Amino acid sequence: MTEQQATKEKLLPRLRRKYPWLDHVLRANDAFTERYGNHYAAAITYFSVLSLFPLLMVGFSVAGFILAGNETAMNELQASIINSAPAGLRPLLNELVTAAVDSRAGVGVLGLLLAAYSGLGWMTNLRDALTAQWGQEKKQLPFLSTKIKDLLALVGLGVALVVSFGLTAVGGGVGSSLLRVVGLDQQVWAQFMLRVATIVLALAANVVVFLWVISQLPREKVSVRSAIRGAVVAAIGFEVLKQVATIYLASVLGSPAGALFGPIIGLLVFANLVSRFLLFVTAWTATAQENVVRRIAPPPPTVIRPNVTVQRGPGVGLAAGAFGMGALLGWLGRRRE
Repeated sequence: MTEQQATKEKLLPRLRRKYPWLDHVLRANDAFTERYGNHYAAAITYFSVLSLFPLLMVGFSVAGFILAGNETAMNELQASIINSAPAGLRPLLNELVTAAVDSRAGVGVLGLLLAAYSGLGWMTNLRDALTAQWGQEKKQLPFLSTKIKDLLALVGLGVALVVSFGLTAVGGGVGSSLLRVVGLDQQVWAQFMLRVATIVLALAANVVVFLWVISQLPREKVSVRSAIRGAVVAAIGFEVLKQVATIYLASVLGSPAGALFGPIIGLLVFANLVSRFLLFVTAWTATAQENVVRRIAPPPPTVIRPNVTVQRGPGVGLAAGAFGMGALLGWLGRRRE
């Protein structure tokens, strides 16, 4: 290829050939768009906001029975959940968590039904979205068994989130206690190391949660090994999104209208950003070279067409037969003479 031909080529195809990671990102974006990623993200956002309080209420009701008599552990779990949100959403989330904690003892049949309805809607859309981003075919599934599986997946995700938040809370609490025991709680470098360790622990917990979501929630399970890189990227990107949302909410909440509607709008925006990012990371994972399933198209069907030739008059075979018969009769006549 000459230099003149190279200059005539478009810049993007050349960059895609030169940088495989860029080609991978663009392929993931194409797959995300073709598989209706934005539409699924909108559905997930709706059910996320709808099911937030009922799920928190049921979750803290269960945690209240498990951590009965351990108010310190309950407070640490509550603080860990609040701190997992962007700074601008923490007051709103604090109100929701406080209301859920206060009403956890009174969770009745109505609360469970509301949580089950909203939670199942959220889980159904999440599982369908992840299935689509993995390029799996959507099949007609039995209604009852599908809902039971979605309910079990919702419970499993809740347990994974509680374990993640619990590890983060216990890690911070245990670390502070250890620093006080050894007399380093006033040392700046020790506090800095504890902060770094807490962040690393939170990232590790997020990796475990995202790994479970990306690999186990699609309708057809995929190997955990193929989803590890996607889970790591999702965990890091989630922390970045939290910082971006913090900056956005700080700019929005300054106005009077923002102070009134900012937290709700911020919750919607943050939920939508997280949903889109999760689905895009899933598409990015699914379009990796080791996960691409190459489907070879079957050969076209064979068409058998009988070739029938219709001729008028004696054919070549008949003429040859007549000539041979005439020669045989002539030879026999000469023998008799």
